Amino acid sequence: MSHQHFETLAIHAGQEPDAATGAVVPPIYQVSTYKQDGVGGLRGGYEYSRSANPTRSALEENLAALEGGRRGLAFASGLAAEDCLLRTLLVPGDHVVIPDDAYGGTFRLFAKVAERWGVKWSVADTSDPSAVRAALTDRTKVVWVETPSNPLLGITDIEQVAAVARGVGARLVVDNTFASPYLQQPLALGADIVVHSTTKYMGGHSDVVGGALVTSDAALGEELAFHQNAMGAIAGPFDSWLVMRGVKTLAVRMDRHSANAERVAEMLVGHPKVSSVAYPGLPGHPGHEIAAKQMKAFGGMVSFRLAAGEEAAVEVCNRTELFTLGESLGGVESLIEHPGRMTHASVVGSALEVPGDLVRLSVGIESVDDLLEDLRTALG
Repeated sequence: MSHQHFETLAIHAGQEPDAATGAVVPPIYQVSTYKQDGVGGLRGGYEYSRSANPTRSALEENLAALEGGRRGLAFASGLAAEDCLLRTLLVPGDHVVIPDDAYGGTFRLFAKVAERWGVKWSVADTSDPSAVRAALTDRTKVVWVETPSNPLLGITDIEQVAAVARGVGARLVVDNTFASPYLQQPLALGADIVVHSTTKYMGGHSDVVGGALVTSDAALGEELAFHQNAMGAIAGPFDSWLVMRGVKTLAVRMDRHSANAERVAEMLVGHPKVSSVAYPGLPGHPGHEIAAKQMKAFGGMVSFRLAAGEEAAVEVCNRTELFTLGESLGGVESLIEHPGRMTHASVVGSALEVPGDLVRLSVGIESVDDLLEDLRTALG
């Protein structure tokens, strides 16, 4: 199906009608084990659902198709996917370059878990390939990138940083959660592995937690699958089914998320109580040209800072009505949060600490006029 367009793949890849009944939606195989036709006689390769489950297999095939990869793997959460990836690629003494504005959970995984295991890490401004190059050591095995980044919406040139990583034999990992495969295809731009929190735009309805890895390297895919099975943090069948259901409408949702976010960003730029707005679709954003080159549209995430400081930012978060105060992102409903006290509290006091006056929006697919009115009212 590789010749087909994204919207078609989202609905059909990995999702053939059920052979037994003709059901057009893959069934939820809520099962732990499978009858064998004699010792070692597996039907379709299924023996135990930690190792493989037909519902999860359908999702994994779908994810690989959407990212243009050869192997997709589905996990219990985005951080479970990241943990599996790190333990597949790294051994004690290895070094990783991470962004200086990485997601707080990713930072915590490196600083509080991987570091105790002997993995070394350092931060770099990944929007500057020369800064990434300067951070490399003779033990660097992974360069980790988020683009757009969470929560500052920084943009990294994937092609350039991929070349930097290849120069020292390191693998480039791109967290594609904010963009989704509909807006950005990191593997086609030179990345080795793509990471997703499928909780976000892939699921799209704030009703499932999951994660994913996708790679074009078949051998690496086998290594990841071995560790996925050995470590066991797999996506369950119902969670896999929910993500597949969400993916079917990913394209139309991302179009609306992006259109709404652009309107919200433009309104905030002109508001007297807002000191700055981070949205890659704005011409004044430092990564605007790169984002325009490697993204189909600019996504549904907007961050802004309040001129009056941190307490004013907290007050705005408390005043909105349509924008629900809550963590996470990527659902059909709009969310607002204070990163410094919520999603990024784990980076307080580190080189990745985010400004206290920062507010992050996940712009949903409601009427944009209603969303704008809600924000104007909250800003006072």
